[in-house]
Amino acid sequence: MAAPSTASTGLPPALVDATRDETSLRRFLHGLPGVDQVGVEQRAAGLATRSIKKASKMQAIDTAIGMVDLTTLEGADTVGKVRSLCAKARRPDPDRPDVPKVAAVCVYPDMVATAAKETDGTGIEVASVATAFPSGRSSMDIKLADTRFAVESGATEVDMVIDRGAFLSGHYGRVFDEIVAVKAACGTAHLKVILETGELATYDNVRRASWLALLAGGDFIKTSTGKVSPAATLPVTHVMLQAVRDWHTQTGELRGVKPAGGIRTTKDAIRYLVAVHEVAGPEWLSPKLFRFGASSLLNDLLMQRRAQLEGHYSGPDYVTVD
Repeated sequence: MAAPSTASTGLPPALVDATRDETSLRRFLHGLPGVDQVGVEQRAAGLATRSIKKASKMQAIDTAIGMVDLTTLEGADTVGKVRSLCAKARRPDPDRPDVPKVAAVCVYPDMVATAAKETDGTGIEVASVATAFPSGRSSMDIKLADTRFAVESGATEVDMVIDRGAFLSGHYGRVFDEIVAVKAACGTAHLKVILETGELATYDNVRRASWLALLAGGDFIKTSTGKVSPAATLPVTHVMLQAVRDWHTQTGELRGVKPAGGIRTTKDAIRYLVAVHEVAGPEWLSPKLFRFGASSLLNDLLMQRRAQLEGHYSGPDYVTVD
């Protein structure tokens, strides 16, 4: 195992020891407390029933808009589509300049240069998927080349996928080393580590993968590629929020969480914001620490925002189509 050269310094001895070798890493990950499946699902369901006052709903909607990673990850993506996406990212509702811009646009590496040009000077981050997204099935040389190409093209954030086959086979050191190497290739770009939780099967595996990514230096842990079902779920996100909360308790460092895939409505987004507040804490209610990976969510947020202001539901014809 490689030392996480770009990961944290000054970690507690227990965490430093956990990354000493494969055996230590395995011992640490399997020594984490098991997830109470019934408990986490009941708490997620309970928090999802929380209602918020009308006066707070506008604030919640604007908060969610500012946390969106507006995404297009299709084989049919074109330069024109990415330009349109960036225009929407800069000004989500052309009729209402007070609407916040989104946090980032997320594209494939070959579209990064276009996205970077279209968002230059706006404060909108450019995120790129990398490391043989979405499968992660390629050589390490290709994964690192993929990452470097994205960063050299202007990506300020990289969303990598872990080798789920290696993780599920218990080869934790291999996964750890890949994250460390990709983190180094990112340079100053932030690294989001995609766990693909729909393939991890258990909440215990989600907790282990979350801690593995944090130990290796991931700036964010992300649920999904959006290409596998199930993608993001509230209980899984609870487990990941617990991980970053506990990481902060032990290290003083703040790391982020990004649920992605299947979050399509304002009601969904607000449920996630409630979970962030209650599980991790209000400090995480910031695009620096929480993001939504989404393509269609933004439209519903904009329609609901108009409904709050105008007193009626405008419908999808009043927002731009992705």
